Amino acid sequence: MPDIVVMFFILGLVAGLVRSDLKIPQATYETLSLLLMLTIGLKGGMVLHGNLNWQLLPEMGSVILLGAFIPLILYPILKYIVKLSVANSASIAAHYGSVSAGTFAVALAYAESSQLVVGAEVTLYLVMLELPAIIVGLLLYRRLDKDHNRDNALPLSALWHETLTNKSVILLVGGVIIGMLYGTQQGSQVTSLLTSSFKVVLALFLLEMGLTAAKTLRPIPWHHWRITLFALITPLCLGVIGVCVGTLLKLELGSVVVLASLVASASYIAAPAAIKAAIPKADIGLAMLSSLGVTFAFNVTIGIGLYHQLAERMQ
Repeated sequence: MPDIVVMFFILGLVAGLVRSDLKIPQATYETLSLLLMLTIGLKGGMVLHGNLNWQLLPEMGSVILLGAFIPLILYPILKYIVKLSVANSASIAAHYGSVSAGTFAVALAYAESSQLVVGAEVTLYLVMLELPAIIVGLLLYRRLDKDHNRDNALPLSALWHETLTNKSVILLVGGVIIGMLYGTQQGSQVTSLLTSSFKVVLALFLLEMGLTAAKTLRPIPWHHWRITLFALITPLCLGVIGVCVGTLLKLELGSVVVLASLVASASYIAAPAAIKAAIPKADIGLAMLSSLGVTFAFNVTIGIGLYHQLAERMQ
């Protein structure tokens, strides 16, 4: 049986596909998103309390390089095999190089339920993978799109600002810093309620994600069969890369599973906001179909368990 929180995603997906009137109010969804990001940051920061050291630098450097490398290998596949435009190829490559905080939350809950040892630094993976891919995706677009008007382009400094000040990044980084400064004991008066209700918040968040994913899949997008196939195959390939990198870095089994799940995921929160401003010609709906409608659904229902099995065999 999958983790119970995954069943809420499936419930939302089924409700959306049968056109139920089930609906999460927008204000509630925004609140759940904020709570989820902040709780993830706090949980990671509290574990890092007293454990942060310079030995993490090679590990973090490897994760950053991985985030920058993924768009470079996916762009030619999207352009020449999936046959998308330069703008859409760069956009979707950036979405897949970036990461899904929802997938991270599910992978973390899965690791905890499976009693896997997870390293204190895994929350930093989320931040480290989020940023480089978006920058690389934009650079690919600026270099390869012949019709791109550089005079009207979003300056690189503005893109950095857009990405670094995104609410998800602010809450994650802020949560990590607060948790790291105060730890479990000192911060318990504020953090205990958030961390203890983590799965409840995640379950409701996934219910909304299921409803949203159903919208992207209704009607079934047969005419986008290439991008749908890409969105099914890519997480498996990227997950294998994530397992190999985690194994080479000699991470704990739970950390390998979380890293592989992140590498296999695609952003549907931070990347769409940044890419929409930076690449106006990109079809964000197409990116959401692949990242949320297909890849996210695959990862939370099947993929994370597969990455766990592969990681176990490689250790």
